[in-house]
Amino acid sequence: TILQADVTALRIWLDSQKMTTEALASSTNLRDRIEQLLADTDTSGEKPAELLQSPHLMAIRNMLRPWLETHGYVGFVLIDRNHTIVAADRDELVGKPAMSQHHDLIAKALQGQPVISKPFKSAVLLDVGDGELKAEVPTMFVAAPVCNRQDEVIAALAIRIRPQDEFTRILQVARAGESGETYAFDQNGLLLSQSRFDDQLKQIGLLVDRDDVHSILNIEIRDPGVDMSQGERPVLRRSEQPLTRMAADAIAGKSGVDVDGYRDYRGVPVFGAWTWLPEYGIGIATEVDVAEAYRPFYILRWTFWGLFALLGVAAIAILAYSVVVERMRRSIRHAVLEAKRLGQYALEDRIGAGGMGVVYRARHAMLRRPTAVKLLNVDKTNDETIARFEREVQLTSQLNHPNTIIIYDYGRTPEGVFYYAMEYLDGIPLDQLVERYGPLPEGRVISILRQICGSLSEAHGVGLIHRDIKPSNVILNRRGGLCDVVKVLDFGLVKAVASDDVSLTAADTITGTPQYLSPEAIERPAEVDHRSDIYAVGAVGYYLLTGTVVFDGTSIMEVCMQQVRETPTPPSQRLGRAVSPTLEAIILRCLAKKKEDRPASVQELMEELDRCPESGQWTQADAVAWWARHVPATGQISVTTPQRGESRPTDVGAAALIEETVAADRTDLADDQ
Repeated sequence: TILQADVTALRIWLDSQKMTTEALASSTNLRDRIEQLLADTDTSGEKPAELLQSPHLMAIRNMLRPWLETHGYVGFVLIDRNHTIVAADRDELVGKPAMSQHHDLIAKALQGQPVISKPFKSAVLLDVGDGELKAEVPTMFVAAPVCNRQDEVIAALAIRIRPQDEFTRILQVARAGESGETYAFDQNGLLLSQSRFDDQLKQIGLLVDRDDVHSILNIEIRDPGVDMSQGERPVLRRSEQPLTRMAADAIAGKSGVDVDGYRDYRGVPVFGAWTWLPEYGIGIATEVDVAEAYRPFYILRWTFWGLFALLGVAAIAILAYSVVVERMRRSIRHAVLEAKRLGQYALEDRIGAGGMGVVYRARHAMLRRPTAVKLLNVDKTNDETIARFEREVQLTSQLNHPNTIIIYDYGRTPEGVFYYAMEYLDGIPLDQLVERYGPLPEGRVISILRQICGSLSEAHGVGLIHRDIKPSNVILNRRGGLCDVVKVLDFGLVKAVASDDVSLTAADTITGTPQYLSPEAIERPAEVDHRSDIYAVGAVGYYLLTGTVVFDGTSIMEVCMQQVRETPTPPSQRLGRAVSPTLEAIILRCLAKKKEDRPASVQELMEELDRCPESGQWTQADAVAWWARHVPATGQISVTTPQRGESRPTDVGAAALIEETVAADRTDLADDQ
């Protein structure tokens, strides 16, 4: 991170220098003066006197001097296309050829490209302050092309920079601790910026102990093999010592990081990160002493383990407390159930159990009305199950169609037991009906499907999709003196079309029972709509008519693949006998793979069922006769629940047959998934 911060700052500074110089070189006044100077002077030979006497040179100096002072630059040179210095801030440079070691740099500028050099030692005397002139002073240039009015490059303007000032300071934008530093070096491993350890380098003998001697351009990034800061002396001479691991890797054009540790140019073990900037021919490295880097780690590690131990003790105490409290709550809830009293409801027999709750037959204390009461499972109570429980009640309570189960009440006892009360039904689920008595007559199938459609029509009208229509969720009853009255139950998986809250169903990647799932519910569960319920109605009709499911298999995956890919076998072919062509066509249309090929709505499906020749053939008299023949006057029937494999006389209430079957289906589905 530190390396990237410093490299980014350096790139910004280098680009800024080039843009600033390019803008200066394109200044109209300066460009005109330079053009006049070149026009009035023959630079094919060395004529410094003629150049120095030119009024244009003085004008150029007067223009540049305040600009250089303002921006912190220390001089300039103007080089023509013959690589001759035609103007400079100092007289002794004028008329001299440009330095050969910078031929490539000047050539790029004369080709129209702004460039910046690496720091280097000057070959001429330069002012180091107080009028003192010295050679081999660290310097660097940024050069930009000068163009005439025809946009032709006529010269190169080079501005002199002191690298020990901004160049070095830029590399110190970010650093780690007291020993961290970022520095630049060239392809020979020569230090191009000033080290922060100049005093130490003089103490250990790597630098001459004079005030005017600095590390920049005087130190090579070589590994002495020993820690010289501790007074150790290397065996090899400096020129024989290898480059540090970092420098060798960077000069090879690689970027890297080393947190195992290696020796720097002082021999001190350090961690480092480095990169190579090929466009400038320099490497950048950031290093920090291993000793300093590990110090906070040790402190942090001991602090961490101390806090971890305290947290562990606290967690154990909190867990023990939570377990005790939860056990007390559960015991209280179980005590409520054992007392057979739930608010205004007196609990009687337990008539069913599902994945989320237990169902009791109950009576209201005042109304004396038989009721089915569903309680949230005491051992599985958490925020998610409570939210699902409430959602099922709230959505179902919005519906009041005669063929939809009625919700009477919902609440929570002072002991924290959640429950809701619903109408008690004395009927038989369709799966049990077919299992015990075989396929149904076509007229009866139409009557049952119409009532299911009636319940769904209301739900779809308020934007709700059931998503789990199947035989075990439809009960056939005797209600109000009528027989074969359908009740649709278990709206626990219902989906609100306009709802954005998917958190309550996120656990059910495939929601519903595989044998009755539409292809889109398997492939794209988020895209199900009311036509998915229509598919399920068709699958229920197929089951009632043939006594078998549309597709069956040895696994959930096999059934799902058949739902998506296979074409249903016509009911007549499955039965081996003729079936009403109209009814068969309606059922197969409901089972179409594409939603667009199914009836557009359950209302349209009801109208198609009404047009079947067999519609109305199953009369109320037929229903009464069937119930009188098969269901005793006590309202009890012997029911075998296939999933449980046990036969018992059961009061067929709203949850008695549904909850166990639904729970078993969901458990099997979850296991296979």
